[in-house]
Amino acid sequence: MLLRPLYFLLLLTLGATQLTACAQVPDKVPTAAAGAPAAAQLPWLRHLLDSSAVLRPHLVGLVLADADSGQVLFAQNDAKYFAPASNMKLFTLYAGLKLLPDSLPSLRYFSRGDTLFFQGTGDPTFLHGDVPSRRAFDFLQKAPGLLASCDIACSPPYGPGWPWDDFGYYFQPERGAFPIYGHTVRFYAQPPVGKVPSRLRVLPRHFAPLTGPVPAALRTPNIDADTHVIRALDENRFYVVAPFNKKWIDEVPFRTSRAFTLRLLGDTLRRPLVGAPWRPRPTDAVRTLRGLPVDSLYRRMLRVSDNFLAEQLLLMASTTVGLHDSLSTQRVIRFVRKKYFGTLPDPVAWADGSGLSRQNLVTPRTLVALLVRLHQEVPERRLLSLLAAGGHQGTLRRRYHDAAGPWVWGKTGSLTNNTNLSGYLRTKSGRLLAFTFLNNNHVADSGDVRNEMERVLRQVRARL
Repeated sequence: MLLRPLYFLLLLTLGATQLTACAQVPDKVPTAAAGAPAAAQLPWLRHLLDSSAVLRPHLVGLVLADADSGQVLFAQNDAKYFAPASNMKLFTLYAGLKLLPDSLPSLRYFSRGDTLFFQGTGDPTFLHGDVPSRRAFDFLQKAPGLLASCDIACSPPYGPGWPWDDFGYYFQPERGAFPIYGHTVRFYAQPPVGKVPSRLRVLPRHFAPLTGPVPAALRTPNIDADTHVIRALDENRFYVVAPFNKKWIDEVPFRTSRAFTLRLLGDTLRRPLVGAPWRPRPTDAVRTLRGLPVDSLYRRMLRVSDNFLAEQLLLMASTTVGLHDSLSTQRVIRFVRKKYFGTLPDPVAWADGSGLSRQNLVTPRTLVALLVRLHQEVPERRLLSLLAAGGHQGTLRRRYHDAAGPWVWGKTGSLTNNTNLSGYLRTKSGRLLAFTFLNNNHVADSGDVRNEMERVLRQVRARL
């Protein structure tokens, strides 16, 4: 009976000691304790998110991990699924790194008699306005004899879940087996200079006769103030809705078809073409013409978030999977998901190469696991050079400035009501973190969300 008061006194003492220890949790913990929720390891960061008037109303996913070890330092909503938008291009990059050679496959061909038979492989760089390659152009233009263009089955021009009414915007060109000019028309308004009147240059010039003033029937109040040229829904007719007294440049996708590609290619090469089936004989030597270094495509795709290049990259990668009888986005997605992504934390709902589709869904912890894997498999200098660099170039050139140089390298991802960023962050202590910061279903202005993301990440940089 005398021991019972001493027993309770001992319990009270131990409880007080534990409460004191909990009250003295350090503000910065370098690693997550085994079995403890990662979000509890950085209470100051959790407070930043919870107290933000901009971030609090919508769904926020944030995961930080050590880029070398993969150890998670912080996680909020890490197991929930988000629409990643263009962050899906990181999965497309991984597919390309695993399946494509060091230089792009530009076209496949074989010769028989005086005829060169050739077939597209999805290479998007044929006279592309931003990553142009003349390798295939020069090869076809100088080839002796007759040119026979052979069709190949290909995924539909638009991906699943793409918005139909974005057909006229530069960011949604049609996919195809043999792209030419990036499947877009470029318009250059040139204001008057001296006695030279204003004029409009149209490239390729094939589309100049198809361009004119907008008819009254198509003039609607719904035309965006920043729009200069619009296209008819079902045909290659382009209508100018902006004056030429100021300099501007616009890009509008054109409609593709097998017959139109043949005609445009023949007009570009300035030599006759015929269409023919792809039927190589056992004695025919089928070869692949190589084009630009593959990093030139990755770099453009990731830095400026080029949707067309991402889509074409998956089509090219599909030539290395299974038979060569078609170019299939879904075939390569199924292959990569099964062969390489089985060990990721969660299954990936993967619909396209660009992230345009809202059918894409991924968890923050899976995105960070992919970033850690990329860092483990690709030399760091090369990997960071492919991404947009804060304060320097790409989609991050106007944010994350620092006089000492870049400290954030990432891939942005934006859809209406969704603003995301995933990549790598160098802390003041020199540590490289893999991170993903996803914001879905917000009604706040996207600029306000980006400002708040930068405020939070600057704190991460300073305190870790």
